[in-house]
Amino acid sequence: MNGRSRLRSVAPVLTTALLLAAVPAILGGSSYGLRIASLTVIVATYAIAFNLLFGHTRQLFLCVGALAGLGAYAFVLLSRVGGLVPVLALLIVAGGGAIFGAFLSYVSIRRGFGVLFVGVVTLAVSLMFHNLVLGLRQYTNGETGLVTRGIGFGLGEHPKEAYFVLVGVLVMALAGYQALLRSRHGLAFQALGDDEISAELSGIDVTKYKVGTAAMASGLIGLIGALYAEVNGFISPSVFVLGHVDIPVFVALLLGGMRTLLGPVVGAVLLSAVDEVVRPFGQLTVLTYGTLMVALFLLFREGVVPAAQRVLVRLGALRLRVPRRS
Repeated sequence: MNGRSRLRSVAPVLTTALLLAAVPAILGGSSYGLRIASLTVIVATYAIAFNLLFGHTRQLFLCVGALAGLGAYAFVLLSRVGGLVPVLALLIVAGGGAIFGAFLSYVSIRRGFGVLFVGVVTLAVSLMFHNLVLGLRQYTNGETGLVTRGIGFGLGEHPKEAYFVLVGVLVMALAGYQALLRSRHGLAFQALGDDEISAELSGIDVTKYKVGTAAMASGLIGLIGALYAEVNGFISPSVFVLGHVDIPVFVALLLGGMRTLLGPVVGAVLLSAVDEVVRPFGQLTVLTYGTLMVALFLLFREGVVPAAQRVLVRLGALRLRVPRRS
């Protein structure tokens, strides 16, 4: 790969990094705007992980919130009760999330669970997480939740620095995703996303790829969940329920475009923008939100990114057909 081709390949990730890095300057120091931007980056990173899980390996993990919540509570307890340094606590959280996700994937494969049944099983995991937090009330404070300010890296007191840390994790996740699909494993992921049975018949180790993908995605989710706990300053079981995490992540991925590099980021930004547009409508918020989302899905059935790519291809083809003036 020559220098120009290499630059072209990294251009989407580099451009995304530059655009996101410019957000604090565009917002002009608005604390509210910076918080919305941070939450958008968090949802986008969740969506990158879910894109690997569901988009490429058809593993419908409806426990993104539970994985994030386990990471958040584990990070807080390891830092506050265990007295561990933040970096070590993060590594343990990410590793624990990876092991748990790999376990869920392996059990699902060995038991021959289909896509929908995996969704049901992982949804049960979400309910178990909620009950676990309530059962360990002496450590988790139950439904009341935990104040997380003053732990770990202290990002909760520095919103701008926290935003750049989250953007750094997002960019690394995007770069890792792109490198993975461009490696020799990329064709295997493509085949798994198209037809799992055909991929297995062609000699691809489906179990290895599914379990490995679940480990990577779950570790990333747990890591972001831990950072969210510190940035948000407060966690409770209700913060990680299906409606607050899994559904927005799923919608963001579908809206942006599954199995695309920038789909999770574009979808998260659009979802956040829609939320801000409908916020002033009061009692009509749900109706307005639903109407806008239906309109977007009707206009972009495969997602915004694939639609934009088709437009750019057509414009390029049209430009080639236009005769040059002598």
